[in-house]
Amino acid sequence: MHRVGIIPFDIKDQAMAVLFVTSQTRGRWILPKGLAKKGEKHVDTCHREGFEEAGVRGIVLEDFPLTVLISKKSNGPRQQVPVTYYPYLVQNQEDDWPDRERRQRHWALIEDATKVTYREDFLALIRQFEVLVPWVNEAAELHKS
Repeated sequence: MHRVGIIPFDIKDQAMAVLFVTSQTRGRWILPKGLAKKGEKHVDTCHREGFEEAGVRGIVLEDFPLTVLISKKSNGPRQQVPVTYYPYLVQNQEDDWPDRERRQRHWALIEDATKVTYREDFLALIRQFEVLVPWVNEAAELHKS
């Protein structure tokens, strides 16, 4: 079933960093995602998943959705699941959040992101995001000012 996720990021002095979280089952570095609740808009799912899984609050950049297939393994064979990710400008990172006991967080500079998440499906997502960085930066600066 289709999921919705975020690419949590922040920019400081022309440097962009992306926030990864560990998966609950295998401890791999992933990006927050989940199923939209009934009647929930993508932007609301982004905010909920960002806080639940990574403890962040911010702004969804709705103009830059990226849909990729992410492989998921649960009680059976590996499946391909479509996930639409949105760039998410982090404004606040909480010390306490719902998945704090089950997940770790890790900030990586955008140029190092492919070293953090080595799985092919996330590599494709990061590469697509990197292409959009000039426009994402521009949109983020508008929100920061």
